[in-house]
Formats: sequence, structure tokens, C-alpha cells
Amino acid sequence: MSDLPTTADPLAAFPPGFRWSTATSAFQIEGARDMDGRGRSIWDDFVDSGRIVDGTTADEGPQSYHRWGEDVALLRELGVDRYRFSISWVRVQPDGVRGANPAGLDYYSRLVDDLLEAGITPFPTLYHWDLPSSLEAQGGWLNRDTALRFADYARLVADRLADRVRHWYTINEPAMTTLQGYAVGTLAPARTMLFDALPTAHHQLLAHGLALRVLRAAGAHEVAIANNHTFVRPLHDTEEDAGAAAVYDLLHNRLFADPVLTGRYPDLAALGLPELPVRDGDLDLISAPLDGYGVNFYNPTTVTADPGLVPFTIVPTPGAPVTGFGPEWPIVPEALTALLVQLLDRYGATLPPVMVSENGASFPEPDEPTTVDDRDRISYLQGHIAAIGDAIRAGVVVDEYTVWSLMDNFEWADGFTQRFGLVHTDIATGTRTPKASYRWYRDLIARSRP
Repeated sequence: MSDLPTTADPLAAFPPGFRWSTATSAFQIEGARDMDGRGRSIWDDFVDSGRIVDGTTADEGPQSYHRWGEDVALLRELGVDRYRFSISWVRVQPDGVRGANPAGLDYYSRLVDDLLEAGITPFPTLYHWDLPSSLEAQGGWLNRDTALRFADYARLVADRLADRVRHWYTINEPAMTTLQGYAVGTLAPARTMLFDALPTAHHQLLAHGLALRVLRAAGAHEVAIANNHTFVRPLHDTEEDAGAAAVYDLLHNRLFADPVLTGRYPDLAALGLPELPVRDGDLDLISAPLDGYGVNFYNPTTVTADPGLVPFTIVPTPGAPVTGFGPEWPIVPEALTALLVQLLDRYGATLPPVMVSENGASFPEPDEPTTVDDRDRISYLQGHIAAIGDAIRAGVVVDEYTVWSLMDNFEWADGFTQRFGLVHTDIATGTRTPKASYRWYRDLIARSRP
């Protein structure tokens, strides 16, 4: 392994009051899938279908439903300003239709209280991919009614927690649900609909707008959406590859950002894509003003033209090192600068202050409990924090950075084969062991304070 990075202080450009955070999601860390009235989600169905690379089930690992106190202690020691966690829809509302499950709300209430006692701002996400199976059976995000059910769920959560929780994310990465969950089937609910999946984009954004209205009525101080963004590069300097990059940029980035930030969808008809099921008033809900704009960023995407039904192919980024995911996840920190500047150029005054709501990397690490000297992760994080500093110098307002993830957790279809954590997790026992990156991030946060 190479020595630790020795580049200039990445904090030099950061404004006073910049916030530091880390994140997890409910399905990935809680375990206890069959306890205390929790319902069944599309990810339970995906796990039981035998699609997980290492055969794990998400019952292994951190078991935070029972061990949340250990998580809070780690967060306190880390010194973060905020903790981004998610609330499980099926733990709160098991079938997605009827009333609240008191045991589920009690769990999140205890977590919120412990975070506040530790001086950490709770910043929950209402939806991180765990759609109730009963709603998927009725069409899932293809069905407009799912957005209405999501608003009801948001109200149940707000009624219990909004007296103490003032900061909220609504929907996490709707692009990944549409593109990977419904279009190509690599994530739950594992449908392979290609462009017929596009209505799920609108219904998720409508759910965001409806939940935003609920949270505002409950007294929220800050509401955001967490969109997954990538900086798209053409492989070749040709008209064909430039066109392919524009199509991919539209599907991954603009389809989910334009309606939120401008109140309009990009022109899908010009590409021969199906119209979205937009009704009167929908875009007013979706584009209601936000207090921040969440950007989940991991890597750029390089594409080349393809004469097939899908007019692009994603290819390795030439010359870029990669994470544990291999060529799918190239490491190019300057692409984050380029993306943030692109967002400012594209949306101007309509772009709220940006919160980098996820950023991190997985690397091969041992399964057994050990203190991992993860200098590759430190290098990745330091490079991307420095990239944010460059974007700030270029005029982008960024006021928060969030490391994914606090601890190693169930990485969806990859099970526990991909480790993102600042803290190592033994999947058999749940033992938590801080890595070198945990100590590095703790020290960086401490240095950032006046």
C-alpha cells in the first residue's frame, strides 16, 4: 500500500459551519427482519430469491435494531454534526396501507432521543428502497397510488418524530430504483422493463413532493431529496459518443433533477421515449422549494454509442483506478468537482445549497474482526473532499459532506462482499472495530472546528 496522501489541506476552502455526517440505511444495518411486527419489503423478496452474491440475508451483520446504542457511541466519538439513517417503511407500516406499528416507531424514537442526547442532529431518510411487498404486488412505483400511500406513511412518521426531528430526506436515489430496479433488474424488485420503467421516476418524485408537503406542515426546518448523480463522459471525441453521453445524462441525472429544480421534465419525446404520466398540479408539488439538494456521488460514468435498443454502453473509464466493484466504479475525484459545477451551470439560482449526501468506496478487506489499515479509502475520501473544495472555489454552495458508510453493512445484491464502512463489522457477531479511516475522519472533523 502507498503512503497516506500528503496533498494540501482539503479544508482550506470550506466555509465556517460546514457540516460533517455519515450515513446508513435501515435494511442494510438493522437485521431483525421478522421481529416486532415488521412487514415484508421488496428486498426481503429479492434476498429470498437467491440473488445475493454471498448468500447472506441482511439478518447478519450490524444488527442495529438491537445494538443502536453502539452506533450512537461510535458517532459521538467520530464527532459528526449529523447522522443520516433511514426509516424502514415496513417497520413503521408493515403492509404500506394500514396504521402504524408502535414497536417500529418506538425504535426510531429511541434512536432519535439517543442521538440528540449525544449532540448529533438526526437526519432520517423516509425511503431507502424498502417498498412494502404488498404495494409492489399492486404495481409498486409503476402505480400512482404508491405515491399517495407514501404520503400517508410520511404522516405516520412525522406524527411521532417531528417534535424532535427537524431535518429530513424524502427519497433516496430514485434513479437507481428506476434504472436498476425496474429497467434492468439488478436491484429489487428485479423487473426488466427497459424504457417502460420510466413512469416509476415520476411516481417517486411525486411521492417526494407529497412527503415534502407533509413534513412542511409538521414543522420541518430542512427537507431535501437525495439524488444519485454521475458525471457522464463520452469514450471517444465523436458526435455519436457525445450523443450517447447526452442520452445517459438525461436518464441518470436530468430526469430526476430537472423536475425538482425547474418544474419541468427534459424532452423525452425527442428521444422517442414514452411520455410520463404527469397530471395537473404534479410538477408544482415536485418542484416545491427545498432547503438543500442532496447529491450522492461515487464515480463518473463513461459511455460509448451503441446501435441497439439502448443507444449507449457503459464502459471502463480509461486510466482510472477502481474500487472493489472493479471497472464499474472508477476513482476520479475531479469528476465530483465537474459534476457540482455542471449542476450550478445547469440550474443556476434554482439550485439550493448542495449537501453531498453520500460518498464513499468499498475495497477488499478481511471478514474477521481486525483493525483495518484502509489507506485506499482514506485516499478516496481525501480526494473527494478536496474536489468539493475546488467546487466551492468555483462558486458552488456546498454545506455538508456525508461519508457512506458508518459501518460495513449489507450491500444489496452484493451482500457482505463489498465493505464501505469507516467501521469494520464482523458479519457473524456484529462486532464493530473502527478502521484507520474512522480515526482519519474523526481527526479531520476536529481540525475543521474553530
